Amino acid sequence: MLLEGWGRYPRFESECVRLQSPCTLPGIMAGTRGLIARGNGRAYGDAAIGLRLTLGALGLDRMKGFDPQTGRLTVEAGVLLSDILASFVPRGFFPPVVPGTKQVTVGGMIASDVHGKNHHRDGSFGDHVERLTLVLPSGETVTCGPDINPDLFRATVGGMGLTGVITEATFRMKPVETGWIRQQTVVADDLAGALRALDDSDAATYSVAWIDGLSRGARLGRSLIFVGEHATRQEVAAELPDADPLPLAPAGRLGVPFDLPALTLNKASVAAFNEAYFRRGAQKSGKPFLTHWNPYFFPLDGVDRWNRIYGRRGFLQHQCVVPPATAHAALSEILDRITRSGKASFLAVLKKMGAGGSLMSFPMPGYTLALDLRVTDDTFALLDEIDRIVVAAGGRLYLAKDARQSRQTFEAGYPNFGRFNDIRSALGARGHLASHLSSRLGI
Repeated sequence: MLLEGWGRYPRFESECVRLQSPCTLPGIMAGTRGLIARGNGRAYGDAAIGLRLTLGALGLDRMKGFDPQTGRLTVEAGVLLSDILASFVPRGFFPPVVPGTKQVTVGGMIASDVHGKNHHRDGSFGDHVERLTLVLPSGETVTCGPDINPDLFRATVGGMGLTGVITEATFRMKPVETGWIRQQTVVADDLAGALRALDDSDAATYSVAWIDGLSRGARLGRSLIFVGEHATRQEVAAELPDADPLPLAPAGRLGVPFDLPALTLNKASVAAFNEAYFRRGAQKSGKPFLTHWNPYFFPLDGVDRWNRIYGRRGFLQHQCVVPPATAHAALSEILDRITRSGKASFLAVLKKMGAGGSLMSFPMPGYTLALDLRVTDDTFALLDEIDRIVVAAGGRLYLAKDARQSRQTFEAGYPNFGRFNDIRSALGARGHLASHLSSRLGI
């Protein structure tokens, strides 16, 4: 069947098999080459499309054990984050790290070593995984973790499914008193102000900046910074006395029923949206207020199939991270190139990061900027220019979002890829486990 990532670019034909039980996997693994596992298809590019065979993991959807005393949760790899939230927020537990969508599987979160708004304090999701079960290319099933087969564990977390197929994982949920977030909005007039605001929020659990990607001149990089903490029961009772302290996500969602015309997202429409969004956010700045966990962590999940907004050709997400010393210069140049190109990035998000913990993890100390650009004939040349800025700044691109970076850009950003490939070779995974991303980048 024809497969695509969330960005809907590129598209490839692949044979597909849906896994229903981990018991069937060893035989498939031992007898097939050119395969990769796929969760819910939320990798933006070609990371979850096998060169020959794609293994659908959504059938591995059982939650196998939970200890409320420790928060330790064991699930199969196809369990969705949305199901974990639905099951455990009412019990007073929240995942240690969540990405920008809850429509992802646990296996995909580990393979991508996802990060969230708390990376500066709590690291990536992989930093909280205690055990995982992995089926190797030979068909052998092994357990690994920080203290069991640690080299294999460090290669698998963030390894984009290229060391084996994850079938099960254990990690710790964290207790929370409520499902509400005490949010404070900070207004930054430019990029330097946004970086300062993120630095000033180091002690906060969560922080993220929305950037007006079309602002120019003295307002280049003007931003709204959203700082958050899990609210206490006392705070919720005082401010929202009739509210459920541990609410579920809203049941209904708006949807985009068809591919919108390509010109829907243009410079004028995005500029109008950005101005309205900035003004509305600025009005809420200063005094903290309570917001439901769902819109704070997953604002885009409120619109089903929002990727259709970009039209049938799809879009490219470019997410980079650059070190603190070069961040202001590099990110200023990137934003300036985007605005001068006339292209409208509907999404522009800035976060602060700490160190990465695995061989192929994306995070590094610095700042990460994510941009969405509609696929057009000249988008690729613009992103090649931006890649050169990132490389010169000592940064790298996120593999889970990538659909088009060059092998040279990848190798410049991931100094441990040689060690990673050595581990893959020792496992017999080279050529055996292969996605279109790994083939494109020579992994």
